Amino acid sequence: MKELRDIIKAYDEAVLLGKRTLLATVVQVIGSSYRRPGARMLVTEDGVITGAISGGCLEGDALRRAKHAMNLQQNKLVVYDTLHETEHNIGIQLGCNGIVYILFEPINPEEAENPIQQIIKVANSREEAVLVTRFSRDKNASQTGTNLAVLATERQSFTHIDNVTELDETFLNKKSVVNSNGNQSILFQLIEPSIQLLIAGAGNDVQPLTEMTDLLGWKTIVADGRPAYATQQRFPKAGLVCLTKPSGILSATELDEYSAVVIMTHNFNYDLQVLEQLLESDCRWIGILGPARKLQRMLDALSDKGLEINEDLLNKLHGPVGLDIGAETPEEIALSIVAEIKAVFSKRSGTSLKNRSSSIHERTMPKQLLQHD
Repeated sequence: MKELRDIIKAYDEAVLLGKRTLLATVVQVIGSSYRRPGARMLVTEDGVITGAISGGCLEGDALRRAKHAMNLQQNKLVVYDTLHETEHNIGIQLGCNGIVYILFEPINPEEAENPIQQIIKVANSREEAVLVTRFSRDKNASQTGTNLAVLATERQSFTHIDNVTELDETFLNKKSVVNSNGNQSILFQLIEPSIQLLIAGAGNDVQPLTEMTDLLGWKTIVADGRPAYATQQRFPKAGLVCLTKPSGILSATELDEYSAVVIMTHNFNYDLQVLEQLLESDCRWIGILGPARKLQRMLDALSDKGLEINEDLLNKLHGPVGLDIGAETPEEIALSIVAEIKAVFSKRSGTSLKNRSSSIHERTMPKQLLQHD
């Protein structure tokens, strides 16, 4: 989501300056590639790039092609092929053993439903959404491009469109899909809201945590009951800083399935009261800073009050918090916390990629179209 927000910001700035822009999107990958379908970058007419479609190996050639497409004001598909290099499919030493299809879309600010407006619709919501991009692998054919954004709550309003089955399956399976019927293809890209992190605590060890989450584009809220600590000046990278008692901590934000909470006030009673507030919340992950015996003591205290400690809560709880990377300093501890949250939200183990038996990236599911356009 951060990349999309960066693209929106760069686009708005370009429009104010009267610069032409183009959106480049990875629409399909066969084999291996640094970026997966849905990766995007914005290019301005003076060569400024925001976002990325590769690890850096494609951007130089893509910039040249983007300027050409902007001059033509016409959508174009470009194929980068390291499997079968020909005069038409240029590999340019990708470093990955795959074929990458890139769609170039010049943006017309006068069009109310242009691709950037579809992205804005998605970025302004905390719902799952699907971006629909239609393209043809025949590079000489007309390229429709990114022409639809569907929020999860809108699904029932789109029962009339072609390929509604694939749209529903993208939401249901929480996986992007590339559907093909001959040369005609559609990328159904699932976009999930950015992670929201509520931090209970405003000590010095929270500062590097907010800096890291800002870099990742997460929405971060810091809450604490100490006036001298809970200030925006101390946490300029946090989206919101709240001075609150434990009983009011949930008023700081609405927790959903894309939310995580880390409790790190170093005050047992405050931490305990915060955890009690979270018993019925919808957040996916709760981290407790401190040793395992602290967490067990908190659970015992809640049980003594007659509160139910169910399996769902136990599955959410992570204490001691963070991955086992030998963290000692506040910065290292922040890194281990962020890494664990990311692993949980990505449904990964957090172990070394060296020991992973399957591919690093989950494949975007290919599927034949059940309905014709």
